[in-house]
Amino acid sequence: MEEQEKKQRKSKLDLLSAVECIVDLAKNSQLSPEFYKKAARPIKYLGTRLNLTKEQSVMMALFIDMCNDSCIQTSDFSNYTDCRNTRIIRYMNDIDELVCRGLVIRSRSHRSLSYSVPLEVIESFKLNEDFAPKSYTGLSCQDLFNEFANIIDHVIDEDMDYYTAVAHFEMLLGQNPQLLFVQKVNALNLEGSDLALLIIFCHLFVENSDDNIGYRDFDFFFTKSEMRYIKRYLQYGNHDLQEKKLIENSGSDGMADRERYRLTMNAKRELLDELQLPSLTENKPSRNLLRASDIKPRQLFYSTDITHSIDDLARLLDEEHYRDIHERLQQKGLRCGFACLFYGAPGTGKTETALQLARRTGRDIMQVNFAEMKSCWVGESEKNVKALFDTYRRRVKESTIAPILLFNEADAIIGKRQEGAERAVDKMENSIQNIILQEMETLDGILIATTNLAQNMDRAFERRFLYKIRFDCPTVDARAAIWREMLPDLEMSDASRLAERYDFSGGQIENIARHYAIDQIIHGISQPTYDQLAPHCDKERLDNPTKNRIGFSS
Repeated sequence: MEEQEKKQRKSKLDLLSAVECIVDLAKNSQLSPEFYKKAARPIKYLGTRLNLTKEQSVMMALFIDMCNDSCIQTSDFSNYTDCRNTRIIRYMNDIDELVCRGLVIRSRSHRSLSYSVPLEVIESFKLNEDFAPKSYTGLSCQDLFNEFANIIDHVIDEDMDYYTAVAHFEMLLGQNPQLLFVQKVNALNLEGSDLALLIIFCHLFVENSDDNIGYRDFDFFFTKSEMRYIKRYLQYGNHDLQEKKLIENSGSDGMADRERYRLTMNAKRELLDELQLPSLTENKPSRNLLRASDIKPRQLFYSTDITHSIDDLARLLDEEHYRDIHERLQQKGLRCGFACLFYGAPGTGKTETALQLARRTGRDIMQVNFAEMKSCWVGESEKNVKALFDTYRRRVKESTIAPILLFNEADAIIGKRQEGAERAVDKMENSIQNIILQEMETLDGILIATTNLAQNMDRAFERRFLYKIRFDCPTVDARAAIWREMLPDLEMSDASRLAERYDFSGGQIENIARHYAIDQIIHGISQPTYDQLAPHCDKERLDNPTKNRIGFSS
C-alpha cells in the first residue's frame, strides 16, 4: 500500500508533493550528489514552478516543511540533513535569494539569525499556485510611508532583520519612481544605513511630528556595528546626512542638545511636500498659493456691460453674501460651488481681473499650471489632477474664507474631447478632462478659468460654468484711460490720439509702457509724448504694413 502511494506521488506532482519528495530524500542525506540524483525530478518541478535553481529549490522545500516554526535556523537544516554547518553555509547565497524574492523572511528573533515563511507563501503552496510577490508599484506618497511604517514595525517585533528591511526600503523606492519623494531621495545617492536612517527620520516626523529624536528612537533598527558608526559620526557632526543638511541637532539654536536630532526645515519641505502635512502647510503659503494681501491693487477699465458683470461677481464673492448664498443653496439641495469662465482676446484683463477679485474679497488664490502637472508616467497626470482638487478641498476646509482656484489659460483642458482616442496622449487628455468635469460637478468652493479660445470649449464644460463673462477689447475711451493709467505723465490729448489710432488691448498697452520705461533709463527721456510712443506702437503690431520685409528695401 505504501509503495502504491509512492508511485502515485511520483506519477503526478504538485507543489506540496514535490516538497514532500525532496524532504523525504533529504533526511540524513548530507545533501550529497546521490541525493540530488534521486530527487532530480521533484527538484526540477519545484524549480520550474518557482523559477529557482536546484539548490534554492532544496532550501525552499526544507523551509516549507518547517513552516510552522517562526524561528527556523540553519542549524535545523544541518541537523535534519546530517550536514556540517559549513555545508549549509554554502547555501547562504541561495537562502538570501529566497529572502529577496519574498519567499522567506529573515529575522533576528532571540538575537540570532533565523527565518520564517510568510503566510501567503504557505497558502500558495497549499492551493498549488505559483507565488507572485506583492507589487508595490504606483503607490501614493502616503501609501509609501504606510509601507515604511509596516517594515519598521516588523523590525520592532523582531520578525525582520536590518538587511531585509533595507532591501525592502530599496525595493519600495525602486518600484515608485513617479513620486517626488523618491526622486529627491534617489538624487541624494544614499545607501545602506544612511538611506535607512533618513527614512526613519522622515517616518518619525510624518507619524509624530517628532523634532527631538534620540538614539533610542532608532537603535532598534540597526546592527550593533552600524549603530556604532552612526552614533560616532553624528556626535562629531560629520555624518553624511548632516553634511547634506538633511538632519541637524535639536534645539532652538540648532546645537542645544548634541545627542538629539531632527530633520532640517529644508529637508522637510523638499522631501515631504507631497504629503501636505498640516505642520508644514500651516501659516505658510505654498508655492502655488497667492495671499490676497500680497496682490497689488490695479485699476482696470472695462465696457459698461463687463463692469456690471464684474461688480455682480464681486458682490457674490463678498464673504457675507457668499456664506448666505452658500447656505441657501445647500438648504435647497442645489450645488454650492461657483465656477466662472473669463473668456476673450489675449491681453483684455482676464487674469488680472481674477487677481483683483481675490484682493477685493480677501480671498487667497490657488493658481494652477497644468503643464507642470502633466507627467511622463502613465496614469500620474490623472493622479496629480485628483491630488490638486484634494488639496483645494482641504484648503477650503482649513481656511476661514474659501480661496479661489484659478485655472489660468485653461484652453488645453476645456477644449473638445478627442472622440475615439487611440494615442496614449489623447486618452490621458480625455481622462484628465473627465476628472475635472466630475470635480466641477461636486465643487464646493470658487473656481475661475480663463481662456482665449472659448469657441473650442467642450459643451460639457460650458454648462458647468455658472458665470461666463466675455472680455472684449477696450473701447477708445477705455484705451485712453489705460494709457493714462500706465503713463500718468502722458498728456490727455496724446492718450486720445494713441487710443484712436491703435486698437490695442490693455496687455499690449502695458508692453509699450514697459518699453518706454526702459527708454527712460537708457536715454534719459522724461516726458512721454505721442511721437515718442508711436514707434513702439508700430513695433507692437505684427501686421504693421510699414515694416520692411527681410532682404528688401522699403
